[in-house]
Amino acid sequence: MLVILAFIILFHIVSAILLFIATINNAWWVVGPDTNPIYADLWYTCNNTFCGPIPNSATTAAAYLQAVQATMILSTILCCVGFFVFILQLFRLKQGERFVFTAIIQLLSSLCVMIGASVYTAQHTGFQEKKLELGNYGYTFVLAWIAFPMTLISGLMYLVLRKRK
Repeated sequence: MLVILAFIILFHIVSAILLFIATINNAWWVVGPDTNPIYADLWYTCNNTFCGPIPNSATTAAAYLQAVQATMILSTILCCVGFFVFILQLFRLKQGERFVFTAIIQLLSSLCVMIGASVYTAQHTGFQEKKLELGNYGYTFVLAWIAFPMTLISGLMYLVLRKRK
């Protein structure tokens, strides 16, 4: 049982790390050659020498970007809160009780990641600048999609996990 518990804790920590990287790092959208690429994340557009805010990101035309920002931040916060609730429940629940509250928090985190990544996927062509229209998804976008099933599986594992001796 201790090995299963250690695996679940490790799985949850890896999910949280993926969410932090996907939310913070600046490679959701990559444009250009390998020598001087332009990276766009949820807040900034960067090249090798300059980082600036995404053009028109505060307008209604880019409201999807604010929705993605909010859901990714919320998913990261929920994942961290879920971990602390799990640790508290680990020592407070009676033997045989389920970690339902932790599972609900983790499943909500998974839902937020899915919503954020889906909205970004549907609206990625919404960049107003011509030089950002042609590009590819970056590795942090992929990490966001990888974090979705990991948080979902983590939430489901908490539903079936029972505290045993």
